[in-house]
Amino acid sequence: MNLNQVHNVYFIGIGGIGMSALARYFYLLGKEVCGYDKTQTELTDDLQSMGMQVHYEDSIQHIPADFNPENTVVIVTPAVPTSHSEWNFFKTNEFTILKRAEALGLITQDTFCFAVAGTHGKTTTSSILGHILVQSGVDVTAFLGGIVENYNSNLIGKGKSVSVVEADEFDRSFLKLHPNMACITSMDADHLDIYGNSQSIENAFEEFSRKVENPNQLFIPKGLPLNGLKIAINEPTDFSAFNIRIEKSTYVFDVQTPDEIIYDIRFKLPGKHNLMNALMALAMAKNYGTPTEHIVKALGSFNGIKRRFSYQIQTEGLVYIDDYAHHPTEINAVYQAVRELYPNQKTVAIFQPHLFSRTQDFADDFAASLAQFDEVILLEIYPARELPIEGVTSSWLLSKINNQNKKLVSKNQLFIELQDANATVYVTIGAGDIGEMVGAIKNKLYEKIS
Repeated sequence: MNLNQVHNVYFIGIGGIGMSALARYFYLLGKEVCGYDKTQTELTDDLQSMGMQVHYEDSIQHIPADFNPENTVVIVTPAVPTSHSEWNFFKTNEFTILKRAEALGLITQDTFCFAVAGTHGKTTTSSILGHILVQSGVDVTAFLGGIVENYNSNLIGKGKSVSVVEADEFDRSFLKLHPNMACITSMDADHLDIYGNSQSIENAFEEFSRKVENPNQLFIPKGLPLNGLKIAINEPTDFSAFNIRIEKSTYVFDVQTPDEIIYDIRFKLPGKHNLMNALMALAMAKNYGTPTEHIVKALGSFNGIKRRFSYQIQTEGLVYIDDYAHHPTEINAVYQAVRELYPNQKTVAIFQPHLFSRTQDFADDFAASLAQFDEVILLEIYPARELPIEGVTSSWLLSKINNQNKKLVSKNQLFIELQDANATVYVTIGAGDIGEMVGAIKNKLYEKIS
């Protein structure tokens, strides 16, 4: 199928972070773009302000009359229920229906495709890589799973010959891509509702790694059981960061590559996990042939991604950070970064669990990662695409957290708790609708210092 010959693109789940990047792409190509999402958000408002038609009621009445199987492609999020009436209308009338990864595969198959895979770090690594390539003048488009602060968008660049995509392991969709160069940032157990066990996840990543024909075009952290060039911090390997220090809340470090040492690289995002993400992007850009001085300059100017250790308040007596972390490994990374930057300051973590299945699968690990904070405020589980699982509740998770300063509150109660809390560092964590509460939480915390 040639997407260039398609006039109309209809999205079911248009407000998703990855789906909205595709919507922007097709709209900028001059296609007629519209679609459905179940909730109105800042992202859907942004798409509508660009000129796209978005609705929030599942009804075939909203499908434009001139969208027919000959001129329209339908792109569907994997989270949509099979009972969705619009989806069933398109199936019954034999429209071409693609998953997001299938659409990305078609878009990128005629480009030099960088694919960034891994259970954590995909969005940050691909955003850094996209930023490096854009700033270096490469003819690139990057499709991202987050809003990059430098561009205020999840679609950066307007290139036709090079693409950067996130290779999402959910639903095994990354196996639909055609990568020329790729990295795998991590292979932790996740999405066990899809895979069943961690071995199945590792098998899928191994299958993905084989899609890169040349092992010297695949980058992996040292220690992962895959063939490729190795990345590490303070360990000798193909690409290694060393001499790491912090100056004015910014990492400064050197990198040993296969053919040179790069000195005094500056990078603003805190946490060792982000240092690995930057190193991974550097290695891929370097291997592609990007000049070293362009890479260094771009790393220094990268301002981060919304909801990835995103500073909302940063004053002498009060810090508020918002992060998308929704897996125990990611929460540990947030904790490490907070402790590194604010070693002796009281920190309150506000966590909204995401999915009943993930909460059930990793309850003990969630409890251990959250217990590290000085105080834990837990919200109810955000269900997303799932129905409740008997016995799996935030109250159950709270009982497992070995920390005396813990409580479960409703969203409304949260603001009362914040008023009474006595801390200098606050962190909101989670992938659900807690992200929509950030502005109100920020205002409530500002009241404490005004």
